[in-house]
This record gives sequence, structure tokens and C-alpha cells, in this order.
Amino acid sequence: MPRGGPRATPAWVYSQLLRLQPSAREASLCVAYSGGEDSTALLDLLAQQPQARPRLRAVHIDHGLQPDSAAWVRLCRATCRRLQVPFATRRLALPARRGQSLEAVARGGRYAALAAVLRPGEILLSAHHLEDQLETVLLQLLRGAGLPGLAAMPAVSPLGAGVLVRPLLEVPRAALQAWVRARGLACIADPSNTNEALDRNYLRHRVLPPIVQRWSSAARSVARSARHVGAAQELLAGLARADVARAADGPDLSVAALRALPLPRRRNALRFWIGQSGIAGADRKAGHEMPDARRLEEIAVTLLAARVGANPTVCWGQLRVQRHAGRLILARLRAPVCGYELTWNPRRSPRLTLPQDAGWLELVDSGAALIDASLLPRQLTVRTRRGGERLRPRSGGPSRTLKSLLQSERIPLTERQSLPLLFAGDHLVAAGDLWVDARWQSGAATAKRLRVVWRRSS
Repeated sequence: MPRGGPRATPAWVYSQLLRLQPSAREASLCVAYSGGEDSTALLDLLAQQPQARPRLRAVHIDHGLQPDSAAWVRLCRATCRRLQVPFATRRLALPARRGQSLEAVARGGRYAALAAVLRPGEILLSAHHLEDQLETVLLQLLRGAGLPGLAAMPAVSPLGAGVLVRPLLEVPRAALQAWVRARGLACIADPSNTNEALDRNYLRHRVLPPIVQRWSSAARSVARSARHVGAAQELLAGLARADVARAADGPDLSVAALRALPLPRRRNALRFWIGQSGIAGADRKAGHEMPDARRLEEIAVTLLAARVGANPTVCWGQLRVQRHAGRLILARLRAPVCGYELTWNPRRSPRLTLPQDAGWLELVDSGAALIDASLLPRQLTVRTRRGGERLRPRSGGPSRTLKSLLQSERIPLTERQSLPLLFAGDHLVAAGDLWVDARWQSGAATAKRLRVVWRRSS
């Protein structure tokens, strides 16, 4: 063990856990138990601590990628039986994701499965150690990560209904190996850990040994740097939280408020907004990526600089950010909507729920709105596009096909398919909340003005 490193003892691990998460004194504890040396050491260390053992259980995630995975489950179960620790296992069915490594898919599936099994308030414990932190920082650096990536693995983070705690980040791998040997514990030797086609394994076996030979304290020094970066990231997160709160328009962000921010703060606020949303936040451990630098720049610059009335969109993965009505809206991409036709009496039913999770429509009073309420019949028809629809966006202007309007404003194809059209008889009144035909638009003498609200489903 490196000089000055903490001793891997039951008392030290438990005290570290309480320091990181004081609720661990009473909360249920769950070890993410792979059966490898690191997680076996963590499980045994906690099982030897009388204050922790009665509240301890282990969960093993079987990725189903190795022919011996069933035998590994049996070994883990036998170890838990010997330690008198409750044991559960979950088997993954990993989908093939185009353009994404199997390693990333497995990691995402593992975290999603662990989040799903956590009970409210339960603490999940992982056995990530000092060298894991070193590898993570270097991998993130080589991938061009920003501060969140270079801060590496946090000691405490929310996960599912509970919280994830890494109590061994200051402990070197050698200390855990020494504990396993001294206790005579049986461990799994995963052959994939020697596969140098995987980036982390190549770094571990080929790159780090000469670095550590030259700089023996490299792991501790890099871990210290990661903590400094994490502290800086906390300051940026606090600034972003304040900027997002000022720009918030419900779940959306005001374009005008974002434009008032200097570009670096704007990027920082947008990254925070996307990462903390209920839509993106839940997906990150499941392999979902935040927007890369190019797409973030499109949102921060191009989207915000678009002319008034344009509704540009930036898409990545399963998410999109759209500028609409002076706001930025974050939503999940939806499956294509099949055609539908509905009858709607807005006076009787102010809000119309659209089929196939396409959101809802509402006509609301608004002094600056475009529709003259006195011109509308009691009953409207709401349907999707069939082709050939036309409208005149401006009084005295040319009539244009809806298709050309949608193309010129670069409305995404998925939104074009779900766009609800409002008809009075055979006459098109409005295309969602994008355009109103001049025939129905309000004038100086209009007594009551209405605005179409189409709330797209997330």
C-alpha cells in the first residue's frame, strides 16, 4: 500500500461512509456486488462492521455477456450466504445501440438496473477506488471532457430513489487486494478485464504502469486535482442554477434572458438546464449523452440568434431543444404520429388532449393574440396533415403551402407529423401554434382575441 494511504479496515470504511453520508447511520445499505476483488472486499469489510451488517444487502447485475455468468451468480450467492448478507441478482437484456460501444451500453444498463432496485432512501455502495479515479480522469482528459468529466467520480451522487456513495475513492487497489487475500475470499476473474481493445483496460495495463513507476504518487495527485476541479464545478453549477432560475419560464427558458448572458455563462446555464431536467437527467446513466460541444454551440448561438418567428431545433440522441415563442423548450423525440381527425368545441372543452401522446391544444384569451374569436364557429375540426394544405400568414401576403412554410422554418420532421391543424369547415384556421391564416386574424376592432397553445408532449 502507498505510504500514508488509509488502511482498509471495517472501522475505517464505516467511518468514511458516515462522513460522506451521515444518513448511513440508520439507512439501508446495498453493495453493488460484481464478485470481483474490489466489490468483494467492500462487501466483506461492511459485513464485519456490527453497526452496518444488520442493514446490509448485496445486488449482483448479470450482464449476460460472459459464458460463465451463471457460475458467477452462484459464487456471489454463496459468498453472501456465508457472510449472512441478503443477496439479489438482476439479469440485463442489453440492446445493440448503433454507434455506441458495448462497454458503454453495459455500464448504462448496470446503473439503470441498480437505480431500479434501490429502495427510497437506501444507500448504494460501489467499490471504486483510488486507481479507478486516476483512470477515469485520464480517460475524460483524452476524450476532451469539460470540468464535469475531469471532476471524475463524485464520492456522493443521487441515484434512483436513493443515493450512490463511493467510500473507497481514497483507498488504493493494493489495500483491497491485501484484504481479500488475508480473508481468503473467493473472487471472480472477469476475462474482459484483460481485453486491451477496451480503452480503460489499455490504459490500466499499458499506459499507467510506466507512469506510476516514474511518479509513485500519481494516483493521489490526480485524485487531488479532480477534487479541485469538482470544487470549481460546484461554483459553476451554483452560478448556472441562479442564471437558469432567472431565465426560467416554467420548465422552459426565456430566449431574451439567455441572450443577456455572456456566451460562457450562457453555455454553462444551458448545460446545467439540460443536465438537471427530468428528461435528460434520468437518461445519463443509461448511456444517454449530453449535447456535444458543436450542438451546445448551436443551441447557445444559432438557436438564440434565429429571427423572431422561426422555430429552429437542435436534436441529439433522443432529445431536442426547440426555440418557440421566445422560449427554449427541451423535449424527448417522439415516435411518428399516425393520422387522426377530431371534433372540438372549445367552449365546452377548453383543452383538447391529442391522441398518440401528441400533447394538448387550448385556445386562451390574449390581448396580443392573432385570432378574432367572433369569426370562429362553435365547432372546429382538428387533424394532422394530409398534404396540399395552404394558408396566408399575413393579410395581403401570398398564400403558401404548409409544406413550404414548415421547410423554410426548419421544423423537425417528427413535429411536422404531429402538428395539429385547426379547421373551420374546409378552411384552415391555424397550424398548431405556428401560424394563423389571415382570414381569421384579429384587427383593430376585434373585441376578443385568442391564442392557440399547443403543449408538445415530452
